[in-house]
Amino acid sequence: MKSQDEIFALCDRIRETSFELHRYLRHGHLEKVYENGLATRLRKKDMHVEQQYPLKVFDEDGTVLGDYFADLLVEKELIVELKATRVLANEHVAQILGYLRACRIEHGMLINFGAPKLQIRKYALSESE
Repeated sequence: MKSQDEIFALCDRIRETSFELHRYLRHGHLEKVYENGLATRLRKKDMHVEQQYPLKVFDEDGTVLGDYFADLLVEKELIVELKATRVLANEHVAQILGYLRACRIEHGMLINFGAPKLQIRKYALSESE
């Protein structure tokens, strides 16, 4: 498990790479184009990236309730959920927070490539949440 400083450094690298990709492609493409572009660029920077990575969703007692496919799982510790919409909405935030909680992963990022200005938010859950 990575330290808090390592997670913040990882997020910084993802943020910088997302800005580079958005600067090149701009907005207006499908989400899958941004997913492929970000995954490719992160891999070129020697990051371990898995696309559409299957994660188990657990109930509080440990029962498996189903599966979720993370857009990107980076370094096996950070879920990156991508959007290509005009604006991030509350349901997008609820979605990533739900995924983090249900999949028992502590850190995630929500990145929206669909707006003229790139939107990036970082989320972290503690064990008490």
